[in-house]
Order: sequence, then structure tokens, then C-alpha cells
Amino acid sequence: MYQAHPLRAALWMCGAIASFSLMAVAGRAVSLEHDTFEILLYRSIVSFGIVLVVGGAAGALGQVTTRNMKWHLARNLSHFTAQNLWFYALAILPLAQVIAVEFTSPIWVALLAPLVLGERLTAVRALAALIGFVGVLMVVRPQVGGISPAMVAVAISAVGFAGSALFTRRLTRTETITCIMFWLTLMQAVMGLICAGIDGDITLPSARAMPWLALIGVTGLAAHFCLSSALAIAPAAMVMPMDFMRLPVMALIGLLVYSEPVDAMVVLGALVIFGANWLNLRVRPESRRPETAT
Repeated sequence: MYQAHPLRAALWMCGAIASFSLMAVAGRAVSLEHDTFEILLYRSIVSFGIVLVVGGAAGALGQVTTRNMKWHLARNLSHFTAQNLWFYALAILPLAQVIAVEFTSPIWVALLAPLVLGERLTAVRALAALIGFVGVLMVVRPQVGGISPAMVAVAISAVGFAGSALFTRRLTRTETITCIMFWLTLMQAVMGLICAGIDGDITLPSARAMPWLALIGVTGLAAHFCLSSALAIAPAAMVMPMDFMRLPVMALIGLLVYSEPVDAMVVLGALVIFGANWLNLRVRPESRRPETAT
């Protein structure tokens, strides 16, 4: 019988938050030299090398299987798309604003879980999604002329990250973390190479960019390892709201490193989104039904 471990999942999510935050800083540092496809290409190459070295030393590469390739492909297409849009928005928008909109991912997890995991969609979850949407409007504050492309990008990336989390959750039913990380890094390296090279011009890293790209590779892999580990021992709708602590961390980084003021409406909208996530998490024990592998 499945048993959740909230405390252990919270510890893994602390590692994920630290890794995602460092990756955001590094991503902004190289955004002027490389496009998002190149950033993901180099990140995936570094990460794949780490998986091979560490997995080989631990004797874990034998855990890599091909029995769930459609779910690996779905997970990595979802995440690759979301990550590209996220890096694009990261170079343009204040950090706190990007993270606030990204935090609609747990709400999308709850809405999409019936399709991917067979979980039940309740009226309260639908209400939580509506409240979360109101919070997004408070953060985005669309003008008569429309919403900026960067804001649309981060909003879509939130849906992609939710899909990635759900596919990861499904994969952890049968696959090890090593297997998931292997296909994550390999598939996204191939995707990055195709997308970065489609115009026939791939910019090689400069001496200045190389350490930042290496940091993106290390923290990106660490973040996914921590997130996958958390999702392996707790439901997706329980794990993802824990990521909300990344907002004050990124707001502080934005203030201290980039002199980005903390917008009161962004904070208020983020609190509304947090309330929606809390509502979804609050009702989960009563509404959750056992997951079955199909």
C-alpha cells in the first residue's frame, strides 16, 4: 500500500528550492550570450556526463530501462518546452514576478492529475484553480494593450512544469531515479541540439559563460533529483506547494543582486496563489483515492 512521507519530501524539496534558485541566477547570467536552446543544450550535456559518472560509479546504470519510453518522452517534451519559456522570461521579467506566476503549477497539477494519474477532480480543487487564476491576474495586471510575451511565456511554462511533475510521478511507480535522470538528460540534450542547431548557428561557450553553464548543469540535475525523490515518496499535489518557499528566496535575490524592488501587488497576488494551493493541499487527504498503475 502506498504511504506518503511528508517530512522526507519536505527535506528533498529544500534541496530542490536551493538548486532551482541557483539555476535561475546562472541562467540570467548567460542569457545575453546564449539563447534558451543553447542554454538547455549545454546544461543537458553537463548533466548527462554527471549521470554517467555517478551512475557508473554506483553501479546504477543497469537500472536504465526502455519499457516506459512514451512517458519519458512526454515528461521531457513537457519539461523542455517549459524550461525554454522559463529561461526566456527570466531574462526579461523581475525574478519575483516569474516565480509568482510559475507557482500556478500546483494548481495545474491538481487539474491535470485526473488525466495522467487517474485522480479525482473535486469541486474544491476547481475552486482552488479559480482562486489561483485571480492571483495570477493580480501579479500580471493585464493592460488594455494585452499581456507581454514574456508573461505569456512564464504562464505557459507553469502548465509545462505541472505536466512534467505528473509524468515524473507516474514514472516513479516503476522506474528508479537513475533511470528518470538518464532519459531526462539524454533526451533534452538531443532536443537542445536539434533546436539550437536548426538555424545552423550554435554559439560556443566563452570563458566567462562556461562556469555559469556548468552551474546550470549541476543545479538543474540536482533540482530534478530532489524533486523526483520527493515525488517518489509523496503525492504530486502535496509536494508541489512546498516549492512556494522559492518565492521569498528569489525576491530576496532579486532585491540584493539585481536591485529589483519587491512589488506589493506581486506579493499580494502570490499570497492569493498560495491560498489556492493551500486549499488544494488541505482537502487532499479527504479527496484522494488510491493511485493504480495502468
